Amino acid sequence: MLSNSSKLKGLALVTMLGLTLTACGGESPTATSIAPTSTTAAAATNTTAAAPTDTAAAATMMTSPTSGGGATGSTPPGFASWDDVVKQASGQTLNWYMWGGSEAINSFVDGTYGKMLKDKYNVTLKRVPLKDTVEAVNKVLGEKQAGKDTGGSVDMIWINGENFKTARQANLLYGGWAQTLPNSKYVPWDNPAVSLDFGFPVDNFESPWGSAQYTFLYDSAKFKESNLPHSYAELKTWVHAHPGRFTYAAPPAFYGTRFIKQALFELSGDNKQWLGAFNQALYDKWSPQLFSYLKDLAPDLWRKGETYPKDVTDLDQLLANGEIDISAAMEPSGPGSLIKTGALPATTRAYIFTNGTIGDFHYLAIPYNSSSKAAALLMANLELQPDLQAAKLDPATWGDGMSIDPGRIAEADRAKITETYKSLGPGAVPGDVLAAHKLSDIVAQYQTQIEKDWDTQIRKK
Repeated sequence: MLSNSSKLKGLALVTMLGLTLTACGGESPTATSIAPTSTTAAAATNTTAAAPTDTAAAATMMTSPTSGGGATGSTPPGFASWDDVVKQASGQTLNWYMWGGSEAINSFVDGTYGKMLKDKYNVTLKRVPLKDTVEAVNKVLGEKQAGKDTGGSVDMIWINGENFKTARQANLLYGGWAQTLPNSKYVPWDNPAVSLDFGFPVDNFESPWGSAQYTFLYDSAKFKESNLPHSYAELKTWVHAHPGRFTYAAPPAFYGTRFIKQALFELSGDNKQWLGAFNQALYDKWSPQLFSYLKDLAPDLWRKGETYPKDVTDLDQLLANGEIDISAAMEPSGPGSLIKTGALPATTRAYIFTNGTIGDFHYLAIPYNSSSKAAALLMANLELQPDLQAAKLDPATWGDGMSIDPGRIAEADRAKITETYKSLGPGAVPGDVLAAHKLSDIVAQYQTQIEKDWDTQIRKK
């Protein structure tokens, strides 16, 4: 899906915000895992907080990952109760603007959510396919500029990353609702990977739909997991002991930049200090150690660090050819889809580092002027339903990671999820292990700086 953030286009959007918007990542993770960043979108409401007007105000917004009101069990703004939401939704049409590039995802949305909305709530789902989420963001923005504050044409958008941050700051979002959903009790809101969307506070303006997380791949026919590195410190030792057998994708490739950000977390001793607004002093303190580490690795990397794979597909090919011993993945099934297509051997397995790996979520958001807020709330609640999260996780339908914590589900209701995780195959990291080791990503400015510095200090000219 989504690098997880794409460069926003559209003169109207840039003009209104007075910003130059830049990309948050390189190539996107597989579309079966999360929506392509260019496929993200925004949400909105009349209760939206004012957009920050300067850097200080924006920094203040960044420091409060759990603020925003709407505690679990309360009522969405504008409604008397959840029963009122259900009543008002009956007869509504939900115009859901979302990336339309995967037939598997489209079929799952129409056949699962669409059918349940109609049969149970008398709501008609109209999926509006997009090539780029900015199309939906600009549509909402155009309506706002035209004074159309009610009766909007966009009711829900699939979103994350820079698109969400921009729409939030442009005051396009309906807020205070995400944690009021009955099924929100299953969401681990206390995990910054959930409450921060690429480092920016969710603040009840979007609800998580699915997830992905960085894992390492290896061939179990050649190695025992216990003999592989489980930290960046161990990786350094392993690389020097196995020259030419490891490499990583060149930034700005998504997997390459994420690999480097994880190294920065470990080298600095605490990933939590990187959450919140961009801190130049913090980056200046730790980036020399980061690039010293990467320079130290280089001579013993594949092809002596003279060149780097351009993306994760190249990494997988090198692993399949036996040229390297470790690749990477983001899907919850790890190498599952690649084993299924024959791209990697059936003995391929996934594992993670002890200190954790970066994961992210993709979300649903509701524009401030949506004409079917009640239907959108029902949809957002429906997608958090445990059995439907399990259905989405099933690689036979989609294979997308869950946005709920299985540990929060009643034991009697976990059977479907447990069964689905087993269907991911022996190569997958167990879902509870992934959840316990998921680290939040950080704001785009760090990524931009890392990619720039990598290009000047590491890339061979």
